[in-house]
Amino acid sequence: MAHEGAAGEGAAAGGSAAGGELERLRAEVRELRARAGTQRRRRARLLALRRLVAAVVIALVAVLTVTSVVGVWGARTAMDTDRWVSTVERLPEDPAVNAAVSSYLANQVLDQLDVERRLSDALPPRASFVAGPVTGAVHGYVRDTITKLLATERFQDLWRSANRFAHERITAVLKGRSEGVRVKGDTVTLNLLPLVNNLLNALEDRLPTLFGKRLDLPTLSSGEVPPGLRDRIGKALGVSLPADFAQIKLYDRTTLGQVQQAVVLFTRGLVGLVLAVPLLLGLALWVSPNRRRTLLQLGLWLVIGVTALSGVLRAVRDQILTQVPSGVYREGARNALWTIFTTLRDRGDLLLWLGVVLALVMYLVGPGRLPAGLRHQT
Repeated sequence: MAHEGAAGEGAAAGGSAAGGELERLRAEVRELRARAGTQRRRRARLLALRRLVAAVVIALVAVLTVTSVVGVWGARTAMDTDRWVSTVERLPEDPAVNAAVSSYLANQVLDQLDVERRLSDALPPRASFVAGPVTGAVHGYVRDTITKLLATERFQDLWRSANRFAHERITAVLKGRSEGVRVKGDTVTLNLLPLVNNLLNALEDRLPTLFGKRLDLPTLSSGEVPPGLRDRIGKALGVSLPADFAQIKLYDRTTLGQVQQAVVLFTRGLVGLVLAVPLLLGLALWVSPNRRRTLLQLGLWLVIGVTALSGVLRAVRDQILTQVPSGVYREGARNALWTIFTTLRDRGDLLLWLGVVLALVMYLVGPGRLPAGLRHQT
């Protein structure tokens, strides 16, 4: 009996020990499961964070890419005088631009001559009614003559030199220097007197009876404005020219300040902007847990960015055109803007198609049912 009791006590002790070991093992399993769950949640949070960072950075890459394209275009075309002149030198060949420039110059000259009043004074009272139709005919003839003059090599040289001079002055103002461009009151104006001066010389050669006397005006080739040129032109025409004769308003002071700040920031940050694009692209691909998806997002963001840029350009164009009188002037300005922005549109189209192709290729190499089926069929 004593032996059996001892055996029972041993069995109970063994069972207790086995139960304790089992409980310990269960506790270890629960701890390992909890630790594994914590690690999975941590990995999931890290994965989600990487996806978010990659998505944000790749969107920033697309925005900076589109912005850098605009910046490079501005630096190489809008702010570079040689490239600007090469861009606009063929504008007079555009029929709408030619018609706008011809009408503007004809109006500037004939409005000061007051041809209708002079004809009325010269004609007998009974014949004064023909002054209006004759004035219209003279205006049309002068405009047609100017249109032909715009196509001559002589005027092309003047057009290039005038644009070079004007662009140098405008960029000087935008960069904070104001030599050559007159700032008066709250506006900035550009002086086109050299263009009118040479035009009057050309009209005198072709229509010697238009002015009734020898004008004796200088021949200008550099686009610069000699001192007293307005008074000299007025004296040659026999009229007193207004202060804003042949003056084109460029900006008001508020808009000019905003443009100046934008130009300064763009000039300072352009190099950094261009360098940031590949660096951020590399960062996005390094952080991304799925590089194919990140590249697909880049393609989509490029399409969105270029589309937004096109909308902004249209808004800028429409805003500029609303400040131009309707009719021949607005059509000429529209065609001129179309020519000026041609290079930027080409770069935008290239970027748009790059985004479309990149997104399409990244989608087709993905694991989806449709891409997989297409690859199988191919």
